[in-house]
Amino acid sequence: MQSFLTVLENSWALLLRGLGLTVAISLASVLLGSVLGTLIGPVLTYGGRIASFPFRVFVDIVRGTPVLVLILASYYMPSALGIGLGPIEAGILALSVFCASHVGETLRGALIAIPPNQRDAARSIGLTFPKMLAYVLLPQALRQIAPNFVNTAVEIVKASSLLSAIGVGELLLTTQEIVGRTFMTMEFYALAGALYLAVNLTIGAGGWWVERRFRTH
Repeated sequence: MQSFLTVLENSWALLLRGLGLTVAISLASVLLGSVLGTLIGPVLTYGGRIASFPFRVFVDIVRGTPVLVLILASYYMPSALGIGLGPIEAGILALSVFCASHVGETLRGALIAIPPNQRDAARSIGLTFPKMLAYVLLPQALRQIAPNFVNTAVEIVKASSLLSAIGVGELLLTTQEIVGRTFMTMEFYALAGALYLAVNLTIGAGGWWVERRFRTH
């Protein structure tokens, strides 16, 4: 019977490929979701009842729906409408929507927390609302949400493991395939857990560096 190290040597390239796909999907989802969330947050805060209503419904539905359901819906519903999305594209769509809802809601809370005198001071020097938002409000709010943003990024990495349900060959599915061939369940699942932990610790370290840099400026 082969030893764990021997099997690992033969399977290492597959694991690295699965890990790389996990990181790539997570990164794409966080970037796209952050852009969408940065647009959603100000609309929720300053859009008024009519403009903010559809975004409020979107955020509440997404935040109240399990990520696995979002993934399955993103994969199967477009097909029913005649839109062809592959597993990776559907996974990025689902995780981006999940990220956008959390970033948008967190940003809304940060914008509300900014003292009103900041807006008054911006108006007093003649800033229009778009400029006030870009130069005064958003920079302050983004500093405040840095810790929560790191948590959201970590959640995206963990949620990416659910993409195995639609056949995306990320780290978990790759690990499951190796386990199915070797029956080394404990060893390879422990290794997969360690790899996920390493990615999330790296994100946490990067977030700590960014937060510290913001704090000193």
